[in-house]
Amino acid sequence: MRRYPPIADHGMIGDLQTAALVSSDGVVDWFCAPRFDSPSVFASLLDHDRGGHFAITVERADVTTRQLYLADTAVLITRFLTPDGVGEVVDFMPVDRPETATDRHRLVRVMRVTRGRVRFSLTCRPRFDYARADHRLTLHQDTAHFSGPGTEAFLQTAGPVSLQPDGQDVRAFVELDPGHLAAAVLTVCAAGGEPPPRPTADGIRTQFEDTYRFWHRWIRRSRYRGRWLETVNRSAITLKLLTYAPTGAPVAAATAGLPEQLGGERNWDYRYTWVRDASLSLQALFGLGFTEEAHAFRHWVGDRLREGRTVTGEPLQIMYRIDGDPHLAEETLGHLEGYGGSAPVRIGNGAADQLQLDIYGEAVHALTRAEDLAHFMGYEGWRALSGVLDWLAEHWDRPDEGIWETRGGRQDFTYSRLMCWTAFDRGIRVARDLARPADLVGWTTARDGIFDQIMERGWSERRRAFVQHYGSEVLDASLLLMPAVGFITPHDPRWLSTLDAMDTELVSDSLVYRYDPAASPDGLRGSEGTFSLCSFLYVDALARSGRLEQARYAFDKMLTYANHVGLFAEEIGPTGEQLGNFPQAFTHLALITAALALDEELDAS
Repeated sequence: MRRYPPIADHGMIGDLQTAALVSSDGVVDWFCAPRFDSPSVFASLLDHDRGGHFAITVERADVTTRQLYLADTAVLITRFLTPDGVGEVVDFMPVDRPETATDRHRLVRVMRVTRGRVRFSLTCRPRFDYARADHRLTLHQDTAHFSGPGTEAFLQTAGPVSLQPDGQDVRAFVELDPGHLAAAVLTVCAAGGEPPPRPTADGIRTQFEDTYRFWHRWIRRSRYRGRWLETVNRSAITLKLLTYAPTGAPVAAATAGLPEQLGGERNWDYRYTWVRDASLSLQALFGLGFTEEAHAFRHWVGDRLREGRTVTGEPLQIMYRIDGDPHLAEETLGHLEGYGGSAPVRIGNGAADQLQLDIYGEAVHALTRAEDLAHFMGYEGWRALSGVLDWLAEHWDRPDEGIWETRGGRQDFTYSRLMCWTAFDRGIRVARDLARPADLVGWTTARDGIFDQIMERGWSERRRAFVQHYGSEVLDASLLLMPAVGFITPHDPRWLSTLDAMDTELVSDSLVYRYDPAASPDGLRGSEGTFSLCSFLYVDALARSGRLEQARYAFDKMLTYANHVGLFAEEIGPTGEQLGNFPQAFTHLALITAALALDEELDAS
């Protein structure tokens, strides 16, 4: 077992309420329960020695591993190839009534052999509450009961597996021939819960078939039939896995604390719902035809607007817990060493109280995109939306922290103004299309005032480009969205010269940096890699601007940085390694959007 496998060296399984990462060694090294944002049960990804893990491996020096998903599913297979035989571990989480929140979640791990004879090694070392809580082991026949404060876990086996105590943990060895199976099922639940029924081979087979069929039925709803079908389907499944089904709220990533720079301090908790990220995810799902997921998230955003419950006093805040709770106090887990020594490890997110005005544009754009908008946007919904736009008309012209959540002070960020323009533009269109009461004069005045301000103050005549914030000459890749939201046509001379400037300064071998921290200090030490979201936004912008050969080349090249099962983290490091929290929804939604734009432009060319 490696101390810290590469961030990208994982697959993800989940049940639409939480998720687990499984390394290509067969180790579950990250799992939180009962929700994405709950304390961890396994977190050796953040501390090899203290974090806890659930490993099923083949302990040989000459073993070769391979990992893959069953096509169009979230069923993960880790293969162990040895001179004596080939073994497999099949990992999945059953999807049972995902829309109903539950404190009981199962990891099913099936061992089987396809050739020869293979000896598997199993160790289960839970460490509850981010490894801050002790637990007690009770071992009875084929069931290990781990009891911790507020949470407990039951590890049950089927087949020729004999669990042995290892302190307060367990381990086992099992040798299998072709045609024979063994399984280990971990059930995590609230303390005092009923022990689960003993697993049987037939029951596990049924759970596997149900899970397999669930994912196949779901992906068949996609209407995408373009050039990158397998890649787009994998990204869609990843976005689905990162969505908390009881509320419809997507999380930004499944993990916390994974570094943007190995050994650095840029380590954040992404297991929450960013209004921006989730709104853009909704647009990607709409593009694929997944309207149920889009509607569920729109209801979630609508509830936030109607409640107005924030820690900032604004109508919306930039992120929430998946149940809509606005409190995300940030704390440091000083007892964990961090991934490969990348400290501090943070949970919660102190950026929740930042002012980022762009979220209003993303939220309004998400809420107003639908064919059945008149049905969805009832009277109460329209009042909430128009009330926010009335408020924004008085409050848009303020410095803020911007899309990248910089901690170096507020600025007049061009992207924030751009998305405020988008909010008014979409609101005006809907009010006219649906004949809804609205302050069209006030909204139009605000929209036009923002447009003129961006053109005058967000444009640098010397750089011949739109810049990150007023008074600077720093470029910012977030502005790649300017044509996509309709602020400027993709063939406008100002836009084409901005794209050329970004090509020169932010693009490295088709990979795109967010901005240059040296030129625009963000209040943090260290550097970062290229931002995968921006690399896909770059493809989208190139395609819209008619630079199709360059766009397709950049897209195909970017796909080579996916990991072995098609997943992306937040960033790409200088030697091609994936960095940051994993897998990241922002990256996968941008991949989908870029593929849709490229297909459309290529078909029209």
